[in-house]
Amino acid sequence: MFSYRYFKPIQTKCRPSASKTVRTFCKKAVSEPKKQYDVIIIGGGHNGLVAAGYLAKAGAKVCVLERRYLLGGAAVTEEIIPGFKFSRASYLLSLLRPQIYEDLKLKENGLKVYHRHPSSYTPIRESLWCSPHARSLTLGRDSSQNSKEIAKFSRKDAEIFPKYEELLERLVKALEPVMDVSPHSFMEMLDKPSIWNRAICAWSNHDLKLLATNILKLGRDMRPLYEFMTASPHSILSHWFESEPLRATLATDALIGTSACTTTPGVGYVLLHHVMGGVDGVRGAWAYPEGGMGAVSNSIAKAAQCHGAEIYTNQMVTGVKLDSRGRVQGVVTSAGLEVQASLVLSNATLSATLALLPPASLSPDILQAVQAIDYESPVTKINVAVSRLPDFIADRNIRPNQVMPHHQATIHLNCENCGLVDEAYDDYQKGVLPARPMIEMVIPSSVDPTLAPAGGHVVLLFTQFTPYTLTGGRVWDTMVREEYAQIVFDCIEEYAPGFKGSVIGKEVLSPPDLEQIFGLTGGNIFHGAMTAKQLFLNRPLPWGAASPYTAVQGLLLCGAGAHPGGGVCGAPGRLAALEAAKLLQLSSL
Repeated sequence: MFSYRYFKPIQTKCRPSASKTVRTFCKKAVSEPKKQYDVIIIGGGHNGLVAAGYLAKAGAKVCVLERRYLLGGAAVTEEIIPGFKFSRASYLLSLLRPQIYEDLKLKENGLKVYHRHPSSYTPIRESLWCSPHARSLTLGRDSSQNSKEIAKFSRKDAEIFPKYEELLERLVKALEPVMDVSPHSFMEMLDKPSIWNRAICAWSNHDLKLLATNILKLGRDMRPLYEFMTASPHSILSHWFESEPLRATLATDALIGTSACTTTPGVGYVLLHHVMGGVDGVRGAWAYPEGGMGAVSNSIAKAAQCHGAEIYTNQMVTGVKLDSRGRVQGVVTSAGLEVQASLVLSNATLSATLALLPPASLSPDILQAVQAIDYESPVTKINVAVSRLPDFIADRNIRPNQVMPHHQATIHLNCENCGLVDEAYDDYQKGVLPARPMIEMVIPSSVDPTLAPAGGHVVLLFTQFTPYTLTGGRVWDTMVREEYAQIVFDCIEEYAPGFKGSVIGKEVLSPPDLEQIFGLTGGNIFHGAMTAKQLFLNRPLPWGAASPYTAVQGLLLCGAGAHPGGGVCGAPGRLAALEAAKLLQLSSL
């Protein structure tokens, strides 16, 4: 048997006193918000901080109100287990838009990253070894090494994989500008009275022009793009590959955070979304921020405060005030503080945002549309402190606790074939805990020594598929969290014997926990599913005001529920800031 400490999901380190401004940044701290600002931002998640940075830089008087004791929303670092610092929710950096790095000077404001080599590692359970050599699949940026790895399972796949990557590169290059296009601006173009006027409008907008040009350049690649947007991951990948470990590993990128299996059509965009990023100019690269994901949020907050934004923690917004015309007037906090502003930007989900409005301020049609948003989530995050590195049977450690290249990668478990992934989804559909969850393991302390004491490591487990509501009246209490943790640990033990004995402490964050702690409606990490019916002009709603605008004048959405969606990309915050700057007639943005 092994021993460990169990930590409840809502436990954290001691919290600063209420109404305390974050004091590690440039601006002089004050005790509480003023009575009047140009813009109030609800929530200090990374998108809200990005919006604050851009607007403050443009000269607006900006106030950020965060309900928790620290900034970052889901991009935070917390010392849940003494001595071990966790990226408690989001855990990797890639999607953050390159112009945000530059415009807000994030590196100058303290952001440092560690690149990963390789990027993906899929060990095969010993009982499923097909040959002495085909024990694992490791993928990275070295194309020749990728070919050698894939050839262990299929020479045909090894030959065709570079062509698949080249296609993805072309599709991503064509689609990437959509990340920086405001749906509102797009709708303004469509509302022009003639085709000629629309063409002039599109050509005068840099991002729309780039998007249109790239789409026209696709040519015959339009067909595979359509396939990615409409077909199932299994269908797409089976068209290319015959090796199950390769297909299952690649399929996970389409399923992350999504209540779908490999045969579900229309979820292929998530796969493209996850390869649209890059770090330090390296397209598709993923990295670990030094100090965890909270370091990303802190660097953005520092930039915002250096431009004059005021940021307050422990300030829960409980209401959005409207004037007699139904226009935003300001907000009210849980402490009864009333703060006025011309605009309010919300980093919360649309559902949570509109719940702050006075009763009867929205039409029944809007309320019905909001209720129809798919917030379903299959994700449970498990944060684990261990006394030593996992030792995988497929690729043994050279020496005990020595970091191997695959420890830096995203480690895919229970991904030997697509059937295993789909079986976990079948359990999810039945409302029961999966017997073999889809597991993504990352060990950021393998490259970042600031996260754990000497010899120890931080292991982050992103797992699927776990129902928000369990059958038989079961709820996510301590007993169920413990049961699920043991299921996950037992699976890991098959790949890396001794893992259970290395566990020092853990935290299990079920879908209800993710909702409660981070304000993620339904526990959905994307603020709403990123399926075809909830993207671009349909995000957050398929009609009415286009993102980032809402049905309420002066209330904009700047979180992941707005276009282009989830992940630590900052684009929703930037696009909301650009629209807010127009409303405020700020010329410098």
